[in-house]
Amino acid sequence: MALDINQLRDFLAAIAETDITELTLKSDDFELTVRKGVSITPTSDSGGHSTPYQITPGPVEPAPTPVAKSEPPVPPPGVDQKWEEIKSPMVGTFYRSPAPDEDPFVEVGERISAGQTVCIIEAMKLMNEIEAEVTGQVMEILVKNGEPIEYGQALMRIKPD
Repeated sequence: MALDINQLRDFLAAIAETDITELTLKSDDFELTVRKGVSITPTSDSGGHSTPYQITPGPVEPAPTPVAKSEPPVPPPGVDQKWEEIKSPMVGTFYRSPAPDEDPFVEVGERISAGQTVCIIEAMKLMNEIEAEVTGQVMEILVKNGEPIEYGQALMRIKPD
């Protein structure tokens, strides 16, 4: 099983969002161990040769506590407060079209309907179609094609009908 850097990044981001503290994946070709809350330092033997890593416990940071907000976040200047944001439901890579040689799902200024596919987010080699939740006009596309995105990140702004 081969992992490229994007798959590894997506995998580690997914693990970071869970309560898992240690995970080991093994195959004939490699072994990957992920541990939260520990630091890894290389050691060397008396001959100066590098030896396997020694794991030293590090500080464990407590999980962030959700804070109740009394006011909704303020949009940047120039953004109509009636606009709806389409937000990413996951960590992954943003794609505007179904394939590199095809037209984008939507363009700025285009009218869309609720349930219409507006983009794809690739997460761990799975393509996830993201659908609009409102009918309206695309006012802004906030992410570039092929750009990595975070959970909850605004992807587009829609002026609802």
